[in-house]
Amino acid sequence: MTGVALGAIHLIALLAFWPKMFSWSGVLVAFVLYYATGAIGITFGFHRLLTHRSLKVVKPLEYFAAILGTLALQGGPIEWIATHRAHHAHTDREGDPHDVHRGLRWSHMDWLYRFNESRLMPAEQLRLAPDLAADPFYRFMEKTYVLWTIALGVVLFLFGGWSWVIWGIFVRIVATYHITWLVNSAAHHVGYQSYRTGDRSTNNWWVALLAWGEGWHNNHHAFPFSAKHGMQWFELDATYALIRILAALKLAKDIKLPTPQMIARLTLTPQRQEPAA
Repeated sequence: MTGVALGAIHLIALLAFWPKMFSWSGVLVAFVLYYATGAIGITFGFHRLLTHRSLKVVKPLEYFAAILGTLALQGGPIEWIATHRAHHAHTDREGDPHDVHRGLRWSHMDWLYRFNESRLMPAEQLRLAPDLAADPFYRFMEKTYVLWTIALGVVLFLFGGWSWVIWGIFVRIVATYHITWLVNSAAHHVGYQSYRTGDRSTNNWWVALLAWGEGWHNNHHAFPFSAKHGMQWFELDATYALIRILAALKLAKDIKLPTPQMIARLTLTPQRQEPAA
C-alpha cells in the first residue's frame, strides 16, 4: 500500500510539466512550503527537537513545528521519530530500517515499501518514542497526519486552484521526500568522515545544502545529541542558524553541543579521511 501511495504521489507531481499547471505563484508556494515543512518541520522539528531533544523550545512552538513536519507526509510524528531512533540504535547493521549495506536504492527508498523486517511495528514505535506517545497531542497527530495534508490541499485549491495544489502539495512533497531520503542514502555512501563513529555515515556538502545542514551526517552520528551539525567553519548549517535565532529571541534554551574533549576523542586523522567501502 505504501508503494502504491508513493507511486501515485510521484505520478501526480509530473503534472507540473503540463503548461496549464505551471504558475510562478505555484512555484513560490512550493518553495515556501518546502522550507516550512522540510526545514522547520522535519529537520528542526521532527529531527533535532523531537528525536534527539537537542534543545528545548516553548510548547506552542514545538507543536507548531510538529504540525509542519506532519505536513511533509512522511508519517506521523511517533512513527517518524521512533524509526529514526531505531536507525541510530542500529546504524548500518541488522535492525537499521534503511541499512546502506543492502544497497543505495534500498537505503534511499526501497526500505519504505518492500518487505523490511526492520520496519517498526506499532508496539515498537511506542517503545522507542514513549515521550511522544505519552502526549495526547502527538497521539492525535499520529492518527490524523494524512488529513492535515488533505486540508492544506483544500486551502491551496481555494486560493490558487490546481496549480497551487500540484506545486504546493505534490511537487513539494516529492522534492522533500528525496532530499530527506538522501540523508539516509547518499550521506551514508559519498563524502568524508571527520569522526570515528563505527558506521558509514559521511559528511556530504550537497546533501547539507539541500537538507538545511542535515548532510553533515558523520558529525551528527558522532554527536547525535548536538543541535549543531556543521562542526567546521565551512560546513554551513542553516538549521543551526535558525536555532541561534530562536535562542536570541528567548524561544529556545538548553541547546546541546559537544565539548572540546568529546570532539578531540572522536576526531579522525587525517581530518578528511574517506569512509571504508
